Amino acid sequence: MGIDLDDRYIFDITDDTGMFQHAVSGIPDPSEGYTTDDNARALIAAEMLYIRSPEKKYADLMRKYMGFMLYAQKDRWFRNFMGYDRRFLEKRGSEDCFGRCICALGFTMAQNGLPQSVYDCAGKLLRHTYSSCSSLSYLKGKAYAAIGLALWGCADAHPAADMLGGSLVDAYTQHDSESWHWFKDKVTYCSAVLPLALFMLHEKTGKKEYLKVGLESLCFLLKWTMADGYFKPVGCSGWFEKGGKPAEYDGQPVEPCGMMLACLKACALTGKSEYRDFAKKAFMWYHGQNIAGINMIDSETGGCRDGILKSGVNKNEGAESIVCYIISSIAAENASLFD
Repeated sequence: MGIDLDDRYIFDITDDTGMFQHAVSGIPDPSEGYTTDDNARALIAAEMLYIRSPEKKYADLMRKYMGFMLYAQKDRWFRNFMGYDRRFLEKRGSEDCFGRCICALGFTMAQNGLPQSVYDCAGKLLRHTYSSCSSLSYLKGKAYAAIGLALWGCADAHPAADMLGGSLVDAYTQHDSESWHWFKDKVTYCSAVLPLALFMLHEKTGKKEYLKVGLESLCFLLKWTMADGYFKPVGCSGWFEKGGKPAEYDGQPVEPCGMMLACLKACALTGKSEYRDFAKKAFMWYHGQNIAGINMIDSETGGCRDGILKSGVNKNEGAESIVCYIISSIAAENASLFD
């Protein structure tokens, strides 16, 4: 299977301000406004598209998403929810939002061949905000920020990145047991970002502890999400509590993307082809190898459906879904997963 990437929907769900948060079926919904974390992830997708094919239309997307992040930054942090009237609905966004912004900016600085103005803006935002990493208390926010700092590679940020990595390892050590190899007593959303962050930090620092904990936690996730021969993410409808079983439904497109990226990095670090095979299975979730046996890509719009409910597929096609699909598709192409 080759990767035939349809980029139409990312333009449909983006206006002059940025990327809309939600859609009704394949129609973007302005009444739900925008979020900074969606625009941060969209920046990564736009840069990957531009690197793949340096066209003006992708450069224009990058500038919109970067401009959104500029507007969202306040007091060395990022606001998140914005109404259609371009007014932010809060004074301070979540830690996850902050972490995703640092991740996107670090990703930007690590790429080759982008417009200089994009580097200049990303560098300015990073230098202005990265010190706020010291105030993070939630694991996912720490993980996203750690990835961004590791990618950035600025010497001044090394202590902050190592502090975040040490905090992740400490959480794992506190909760790890014979049958439970995880950072908390519950597995929730975007879980693969935790081992991925440790892989990125190991690659940057060479610390073996990061690789050890990253592999143990990733293998724990794989045990529970690949048991049926295809990728079945932990569902939002109940999550996965220690001593219980993973929820089967309301698995969302962000999950195969995160799992695929973690597996590809594990393969690169260990040379073990089994992780590459798992990455393929994660990607194929979008194309029908899922609990519903349904292709999640809408051939009419090019969008990606928002998830799989017990009652069937969620037909809405929001920002997170299309961004994760584009990132996954280009990552699969770059890794020659289907050659």
